[in-house]
Amino acid sequence: MADKPTSPMIRRLNVVVFAVIIAFVVWIVGHLFATAVTQSDKYKKLANETQFSTVNISASRGSIFDANGELLAASATVYKVFVDPSLYQKYDTANLDLITSTLSEKLDIEESKVTQALGKTSSQYEVLKSQVEQSVVDEIYVFIEEYGIRCISTVEDTKRYYPQNELAASVIGFTNGDGVGQYGIEFQYDDELTGIDGRIITATDANGDEMAYEYKKLYEAQNGSDLYLTLDINLQYYLEKNLADVVEDQIVAQRTCGIIMDCNTGAILAMATVPGFDLNNPGVIYDPNVQAQLDLLSDEDYQEAYVAAREMQWKNKCITEIYYPGSVFKVITGSMALEEQAISLTDAFSCGDTNVSGTTFHCWKASGHGTQNFFEALANSCNPAFISISDRLGARTFSDYFEAFGLTERTGIDLPFEATSIYQGYNGMGPVELASCSFGQTNKVTPLQMITSYAACINGGYLVTPYVVDKIVDSDGNVTWEHETDVIRQVISEETSETMRAALENVVETNGGSNAYIKGYSIGGKSGTSQKQDENNAQGRDDLYVASYCCFTPAYDPDIIMLIMVDEPTTGDYYASIVAVPTARAIMTDILPYLGYYPEYTEEELLTLDIAVPSLADLSTENAVLKVQGAGFNYEIIGEGDSVYAQMPPADSKMPADGTVYIYTEAETTQEPVTVPDLTGMSLYQANATLASVGLNYTLTGASSNTSATVHTQSISYGENVAKGSIIELYFAIDGDSG
Repeated sequence: MADKPTSPMIRRLNVVVFAVIIAFVVWIVGHLFATAVTQSDKYKKLANETQFSTVNISASRGSIFDANGELLAASATVYKVFVDPSLYQKYDTANLDLITSTLSEKLDIEESKVTQALGKTSSQYEVLKSQVEQSVVDEIYVFIEEYGIRCISTVEDTKRYYPQNELAASVIGFTNGDGVGQYGIEFQYDDELTGIDGRIITATDANGDEMAYEYKKLYEAQNGSDLYLTLDINLQYYLEKNLADVVEDQIVAQRTCGIIMDCNTGAILAMATVPGFDLNNPGVIYDPNVQAQLDLLSDEDYQEAYVAAREMQWKNKCITEIYYPGSVFKVITGSMALEEQAISLTDAFSCGDTNVSGTTFHCWKASGHGTQNFFEALANSCNPAFISISDRLGARTFSDYFEAFGLTERTGIDLPFEATSIYQGYNGMGPVELASCSFGQTNKVTPLQMITSYAACINGGYLVTPYVVDKIVDSDGNVTWEHETDVIRQVISEETSETMRAALENVVETNGGSNAYIKGYSIGGKSGTSQKQDENNAQGRDDLYVASYCCFTPAYDPDIIMLIMVDEPTTGDYYASIVAVPTARAIMTDILPYLGYYPEYTEEELLTLDIAVPSLADLSTENAVLKVQGAGFNYEIIGEGDSVYAQMPPADSKMPADGTVYIYTEAETTQEPVTVPDLTGMSLYQANATLASVGLNYTLTGASSNTSATVHTQSISYGENVAKGSIIELYFAIDGDSG
């Protein structure tokens, strides 16, 4: 018989068994504690994912409007298409090939993406594609209904669209595929425009099926706020149209830009960079010339160049790039000197080569301007005169005012990626640097910095913060924020500002009118042509220029200020007075009547106004002659008839009183074409005589009253054939950087 266990053996066994039981109990309690307490969130999440189905409801992004309430950006309803893999496993596995092929075709996605989504058994919500249009969703639901598919569903989403396409593109910006703002207003005000997404939470039973309605919870989406801008799309259109013209005419290498601003409040009425891009297709290279250059590259070089070109076209040149302002900056230098009484209006300034510490500075006019007062020096844009003015100011005072005009810091505009200036500070500013700074050739600023500081010179001396958003309105229509004019400081006195307004009006009107002169309007302005360094290819070129012009109206009490900058014109003409000023003049001609400014002519201007050609239809030849003579025109009768058959120029055309109206009296009369002569470089007298000799009329724009002006462009090109009596528009300009 085997020996029975001894008492010590039994006790040891009991201890071991008890210890194992205690350890097991401790292990169980520990895991229960971890599950219920320390890891409760984790297991709650797992339970919720199993028991609840959540579908996001996208909030609608706020819209963007111009100052007149015209829509600039809005969100349209589109859809997210998603699949529920758990429902697929229960009900739709037999239709796998049909589902994958159909969704791949309708959504333009790979079949593998559908297959992978359906294979995620732990998920109930796998998005296949966002921003799907209603028409596509309708087709998908027809498919669902036809085959009884249960695993496919949709939820409303939003898609951004821009009804004005490329208009104000660099200011508005755009959103990415996830609806997040990229560039411009869309980026700067992303938080205000973005709403709060809603959710639909649905309980499911043990089989994964959706439970009754009372187990469903809806959290409504909160839509984003709307923005109302200071931009006026009509002004924006005129600005961009004329900038596009100068880009084409002058073959501008580095784009051009322009700003129209309320000089008293800082409200940006229009801001453009041209060429720009299409907001609805921001990834497409908008400039065909740039795309043509890209197409010449190899595949390996293309992508890098494409990305660089795309990024460049998105940039707002007005605020992200800096340039030498050139002679436009003389407005700032002159304001400093007048405010400090470093000069008086009667002081005499000499023009000629100026030696400063071994460096010789020249005037743009090789023959010089002789002796001149301040008004004349500004109108002549005389570099030596302004070197003398800056010398009287001194480096310390110049630097202090440069800072006071806001040129050492960003303007604070409510747009992203604003650059700051590169400038010569007081430390290190010797006589040569001071001389060069005086006429805008050393310090580099943004166009926005330049127009903001210029505005302070003519608005009474006040430096204001520019802005583009006027107010924010929530989804219930409540105004939650409204802009108030932010005056940073008064830099110069009203008296100095008044003097500068008069001086700048004199620049436009002196000697019978500059290239910016518009009959009946009071305009002040200053142009600038700066030589730029070859920063793009570092070949040491010295033939690269920036032409700019800043003007304002009414000159005596300004409201509107505008800056135009043309970066690297390449046709040979590079002076601002030839390149930038005509563009500014064309824009002013377009926008002033729209803004409610109407011409007020002087007696002298009234004598030179163009007159409308009268209608001669159905008149006898005798009465037609009387009507033409009564309007102040000459006439020539062609044919032997007793009544008017046709006339040239047509009725309501405008031309000077000494023009000739050709009266045709017979249907058989042959209207022989006339070849347009080349009038470029002619004086008004020469152009008039040349056109009269071939039977053509003219109308004048630009500095036609200035005895130094010559024909710069003509509306109908040399060599074209036109009807006798046609009107040719002649643009007169003064060569050189004089206004």
